[in-house]
Amino acid sequence: MRAITYDQYGDPDNLTLSDVPGPKVGPAEVLIRVRSASVNPVDWKVAAGGLDPLMNITFPAIPGWDVAGVVERVGLDTPEFQPGDEVIAYARKDWVHGGTFAELVTVPVRAVARKPKALDWNQAAGLPLAGLSAYQLLSRLGLAKGETVLVHAAAGGVGSLAVQIAKATGARVIGTASEANHDALRELGAEPVAYGEGLPERVRELAPDGVDVVVDFVGGVLDDTLAVLKEGGRHGSIVEGEVAEKGGLYAWVRPNAADLQALADLADQGLLTVPVTEVFPLEKTAEAFRVSQGGHVRGKIAIEVSS
Repeated sequence: MRAITYDQYGDPDNLTLSDVPGPKVGPAEVLIRVRSASVNPVDWKVAAGGLDPLMNITFPAIPGWDVAGVVERVGLDTPEFQPGDEVIAYARKDWVHGGTFAELVTVPVRAVARKPKALDWNQAAGLPLAGLSAYQLLSRLGLAKGETVLVHAAAGGVGSLAVQIAKATGARVIGTASEANHDALRELGAEPVAYGEGLPERVRELAPDGVDVVVDFVGGVLDDTLAVLKEGGRHGSIVEGEVAEKGGLYAWVRPNAADLQALADLADQGLLTVPVTEVFPLEKTAEAFRVSQGGHVRGKIAIEVSS
């Protein structure tokens, strides 16, 4: 099968389009023929060695943790799915080797949900990791109907989904972004504010008594978070571990089929969509990594593997 591989840690120049054997399908796994994958910052960080202290790797490795595709085959004791099912998954495994930037990928059934009909393949591929990051952080912080939440980096891949999930919960959403992205945030249902110096004052103009919950998807904003948080409010980050020292929650997303299915259901209810900024063919994955590394990406970057 065709796959993007790398045989040592490094920059995107290490990525190669290769012909490699297809994966074996173990018990409680499904083999997915990949229609689309998506790029997350963690993909190029893993390929650069950034998670080497945490995760074992076998070279050559195939990057990618997001996938949307069609079940090709199921392993032993896997009654949940059958060949032909359209599915999505956050396909992170316990070690780095067989990722989603390939024509075929195996995924444990515990990570697989049914593809939402309301999303196309590229949008569906952009949902799992980013959507779960937002959903699990907001859930663990207990965001409730009627509360006000501040979303840092609200126009990004995770932030734009957090805005929609919070709105679906019945919360009021204030989101930080550059002014160029303010109209896009309004369309998602957020009240936009410009990030940078003076942010607490701008937030307080909208919420004089402060906000109930703050979620951080960019890092480096802890002082701003604490300046706008109500007494007894909750805050968390998927980026900055220091939040734990200030009473916050540092969260690491995990594969979870039930959570992912909840997101897919929101999409089919018309409450959630996935903004896709750029689409690259599989052979241009290195270019897609460079775009992601440049930052300031609004929404998601998709890798179209097959049609």
